[in-house]
Amino acid sequence: MTAHTEAYAKLDAWIDAHFDEQTRFLQELVRVPTDTPPGNNAPHADRLADLLKPMGFDAEKFPIPADEVKAYGLESLTNLIVRRHYGAGKTIALNAHGDVVPPGEGWSKDPYGAEIADGKMYGRATAVSKCDMSTFTFAVRALESLGATLKGNVELHFTYDEEYGGEKGPGWLLANGHTKPDLMMAAGFSYQVVTAHNGCLQMEVTVHGKSGHAAVPDTGIDALQAAVQIMNALYAQNTLYKSMLSKVTGITHPYLNIGQIVGGTNTNVIPGRVSFKLDRRMIPEENPTEVEANIRKVIADAAAGFTTQTGKPVQIDVQRLLMCHAMKPLPGNKPLVDALCKHGTEVFGEPIPAVGTPLYTDVRLYVEKGIPGVIYGAGPRTVAESNAKRADERIDLEDLRRATKVVARTLLDLLK
Repeated sequence: MTAHTEAYAKLDAWIDAHFDEQTRFLQELVRVPTDTPPGNNAPHADRLADLLKPMGFDAEKFPIPADEVKAYGLESLTNLIVRRHYGAGKTIALNAHGDVVPPGEGWSKDPYGAEIADGKMYGRATAVSKCDMSTFTFAVRALESLGATLKGNVELHFTYDEEYGGEKGPGWLLANGHTKPDLMMAAGFSYQVVTAHNGCLQMEVTVHGKSGHAAVPDTGIDALQAAVQIMNALYAQNTLYKSMLSKVTGITHPYLNIGQIVGGTNTNVIPGRVSFKLDRRMIPEENPTEVEANIRKVIADAAAGFTTQTGKPVQIDVQRLLMCHAMKPLPGNKPLVDALCKHGTEVFGEPIPAVGTPLYTDVRLYVEKGIPGVIYGAGPRTVAESNAKRADERIDLEDLRRATKVVARTLLDLLK
């Protein structure tokens, strides 16, 4: 047995011996709701900091000013950084976010109960991504249990606005100079090591017509009919997008979705105002500015077409809600990618490749600052298997255990 192999075995053994503690830690995190919206997430950060303290981890708190949080659309937000200094060398940041989408309907178990059944823990954020708050914490603890001489540092970044794009989480910490790591790893959602992801443009379109009595519809201008014409024009773009194939493995083509529609006042009233929100996923090869310009043109042309066909003018307001650029691989991420793929393959007993994903994350904010990053953490083989953002979200506890081992081994390789 080589010295490295012996060290890996010791890391694995420590994680196995402390896995019940890690499981209870995750349960405590899941049981504090962080629905976003409304985004009252500072209490969770406080709870997490309290849980970390007995482990010897002092979390620096970075509360975002209340006026900024309110303008952002949230209620409270505090980011945490835990800094572990080992010696001169590179700093590796491990980031996981605690905010989640609301539970929604259809759960067979308490969304905040963290109930364990058949080897799985159920609850909102068990898979995305409170699980990796535990993965990263216990991987670092395992690393330190070796008492080895290490060259470099580790930072744990726990943030709370990934669902809103990350600008007040990692974006705020980076912009204000609170951190500047050399490498970073962010919470994962499948077995793969993710090195690239799609961008995302979200917009709200408001169609202004004129209310009228349903018995005399000609007295009104039906904003809903106009909105339907605009939405059909947008959906038609999906056919065109299928020919725009990405060269990144794991990413196919762009696509567009309309996820929310609001409007009208009553059943017997011609709708005078209708709004809807769209989500446009951008492959890494696309130019976000050009994508937004194209979407705005499609909307304007469809609205003008409705006016021409009906003789009834409608007014359109288009507001950008979110612009997240794609994550693209940076050359400096190779040591991190190689180590994760190597140890993932050994621990899971199957090839663990480096791929892209159609999702978007706040990792892009690190990459935009020139910090090479990857996405890796606890998760199933595919995102769909975890029920992430759906009812009965869950994490297989063995996947959690194995991912923790992979991260601990990787940290040792990079800092030894």
